[in-house]
Amino acid sequence: MSQLPLVAVLSGAGISTDSGIPDYRGPQGLWRRDPEAQKLVEYEAYVSDPEIRRRSWQMRRANRTLQAEPNAAHRAITDLERAGVPVRVITQNVDGLHQLAGMPERKVLELHGSARSVVCVDCGVRSSMADALARVEVGEVDPACLVCGGILKSATVMFGERLDPEVLGAAMTVAKGCDLFLAVGTSLQVQPAASLVGLAVEHGARLIIVNAEATPYDELAAEVVREPIGTALPALLGRVAAAQAG
Repeated sequence: MSQLPLVAVLSGAGISTDSGIPDYRGPQGLWRRDPEAQKLVEYEAYVSDPEIRRRSWQMRRANRTLQAEPNAAHRAITDLERAGVPVRVITQNVDGLHQLAGMPERKVLELHGSARSVVCVDCGVRSSMADALARVEVGEVDPACLVCGGILKSATVMFGERLDPEVLGAAMTVAKGCDLFLAVGTSLQVQPAASLVGLAVEHGARLIIVNAEATPYDELAAEVVREPIGTALPALLGRVAAAQAG
């Protein structure tokens, strides 16, 4: 029996907008609407300035990420995996919605970490973001690590931090080994994540880009889809599943 082709999905903020999570770099993105907000996720400013940390915790408190639910696009990827097609998700998102939609943890590579956890910058202990926010709700403006008293931050990759080399290495391996590479809801402007597209094409993968705006990699794509992701991706993956079954 021949081995089924591997499908890699690189997902960006655009896949989660239907779940009520705004993107960052789109026309209505957070960084365009409020450039000052970016300072709240800059690592050096965060660890050195208690006021930045206090504002960051209030931003997290107001953020709806933990309340968000997977949408049709997330579920379509899970459906493809459950149909028996080898699928790996490489996500730039920190919302955990691929896993909530049913993708196995081991098949999701979170390039930029997870907003569902916090980590101590001193001792490295991880704990629940929900628990940390509960402490903020009752008056702790800058909750400290319960183990060592150190600074807590979201378990996401802030500006000024490096990506986890093991996660990036695994993503590169997937990009090199896949037969079909889908870039979904990503501007493909953030490196090194965007470079995975070129790496996949270089190693023979067919590239399909599903994104509302043009990207620097459109000319490499066999197909570019501009329709809304919530309807376009389920239809596209339905075709992929049918082709694999055939």
